[in-house]
Amino acid sequence: MLKITFLGTGTSQGVPIIGSSHPVCLSLDQKDKRLRVSILIQWKEINLVIDCGPDFRQQMLSSKINKLDAIFFTHEHADHTAGLDDIRPFYFNQGDIPIFATNKVLDNLSKRFNYIFSKKDKYPGSPSVKINLIKPNKLINFFGEKIIPVNLMHNKIPVTGYRIRDFAYLTDIKTINEKELDKLTNLDTLVISSLRIKEHPNHLNLEESISLINRIKPKKAYLTHISHLMGFHKEVSKTLPKNIFLAYDGLKITSK
Repeated sequence: MLKITFLGTGTSQGVPIIGSSHPVCLSLDQKDKRLRVSILIQWKEINLVIDCGPDFRQQMLSSKINKLDAIFFTHEHADHTAGLDDIRPFYFNQGDIPIFATNKVLDNLSKRFNYIFSKKDKYPGSPSVKINLIKPNKLINFFGEKIIPVNLMHNKIPVTGYRIRDFAYLTDIKTINEKELDKLTNLDTLVISSLRIKEHPNHLNLEESISLINRIKPKKAYLTHISHLMGFHKEVSKTLPKNIFLAYDGLKITSK
């Protein structure tokens, strides 16, 4: 079985938003407090993280892992990548940290974190990474598992989702074509982003997420990348179909 921990389930600003007096931002319910979106997938002794946003350090401390086997990136936006420097403690203990990303994402990261990617005159104490290029429709062999990249669109920005065994993770999705949907048959668990109630040009809203879940037909689905505009966790959860759940920070599940 895969062990899944939701490290963060919030949108780009997190919840609560700085300076906001929105009722959800003022909620005392811990399930309404959301760090930037990220997930930890574990099997045997392997720790795989998808995305490392600005809250990565806090998320790693909370998860209490002492070894990081890889970071898989979905796309280049800051809420998914800004914590890359915080691989430093893992680097000191393990050496170069493997990262998996498309050419577009790697090009972006190498400019923003050039001191991490640099091989010449490297600043002492800087972490380093081992680059693994994700190619469209090419399986990734990773510690005995075959990981399937799933090509998504975040409006006009390509995003990579991932399928491991019968678990799939699709964040920051707005559209997906039929060919990619074929990669998502017979899922045990689907994690998919769902920003808010109202429509959004770059993200699925709640109605669109539920519609796509019904097309994919996983046994169960969890919603992530959630804005304060979705509403209170407790209230929204009451409205969902019986096999669809709002994820929350710290939630642990298992999947085949």
